Amino acid sequence: MLRPRSIFAVFLLSTATLQAGATEAAITLQAAQIKALGIETVVAGESAPGRNASYPAQVRVPNEQMRVLAAPVGGMVEMLAVAPGDTVKRGQVLAQLASLQALELQRDVLQSASQASLLQQNLKRDEQLFAEGLIAESRLQATRAASSQASAQASERKQGLALAGVAPGKMGGPLTLTAAIDGVVLEQGVQLGQRVEAATLIYRIARLSPLWLEIQAPVALAANLRLGTAIKLANSEVQGKLIAIGRAVDAASQTVLVRAAVSSGAETLRPGQVVEVELAAATGQQQALPAAALARNQGKTIAFVQSASSEQAISFVARPVRVISQGGDSVQVDGINAGERVAVKGVSGLKAMLTGVGKE
Repeated sequence: MLRPRSIFAVFLLSTATLQAGATEAAITLQAAQIKALGIETVVAGESAPGRNASYPAQVRVPNEQMRVLAAPVGGMVEMLAVAPGDTVKRGQVLAQLASLQALELQRDVLQSASQASLLQQNLKRDEQLFAEGLIAESRLQATRAASSQASAQASERKQGLALAGVAPGKMGGPLTLTAAIDGVVLEQGVQLGQRVEAATLIYRIARLSPLWLEIQAPVALAANLRLGTAIKLANSEVQGKLIAIGRAVDAASQTVLVRAAVSSGAETLRPGQVVEVELAAATGQQQALPAAALARNQGKTIAFVQSASSEQAISFVARPVRVISQGGDSVQVDGINAGERVAVKGVSGLKAMLTGVGKE
């Protein structure tokens, strides 16, 4: 037994012409049907003038522009001169440590230097005695080996003292830590009076121009991007260009890491900030459309493309498309040519006519 049909559905099916093909189905509608369904169209590539699909990105500091100021030896934080957000200059004193270990290093350097000097004097004396035939050659060789070993030890301890940032030849006083680059303090890792071990983070400093934008781009989109492609922050004048396109795909999100560098306007960004970035895919049949233009039919994504029009009727074809990416209410699709008219309203009515409204 047939189910009842609505008067509207009977009207549409009785006056529309459907022609099913191998890949496309044509639907011809009269002006009254267009109005009844509320069908509206847009021109592909013009639905969002000057706007490409947008994707989330995170602001990062390039690795070569970051420095970590760490405690070279164990001790107590005696002075902190800056705080996160402060601008610093290279060589500026940022902190001081009171360190027993630094005193021990200074003592060891002085002792090893004194020992090396003494053995060097012994070596000169024995060389003179050997030349006069007063001592055996074996004694000279032993003195020469001891002097060489003492000199090596003194050099080693002096280098260790330099790595610790302690001035040689000076006992006592706080250990002064300075900035390695011009930049901004991003992080403070200790508090005044805190006891720290060697390698404990004191400050993290960075130069904030240029900055990186790390974008998670869909695999299909990343395959069509090229190094040097311009990018733009959504709703902003900040621009940059792509400098790296990842080769690995994130298993969970099926996205590829794409990195862009921003110089002009970098001062308006903050490391760690999440922003929206507009990316333009490479040339081809990829077009931006409103998400409302797409429908699903028999497991495929379709769009209704206007194929012909006259004063009396307009024809649409249901064309399969491939979704490249989606951001907000906009989708990037493959299979639509620039300049083609695509239905963006009344799509559900067109789909109902395509599949047959009121079937048993």
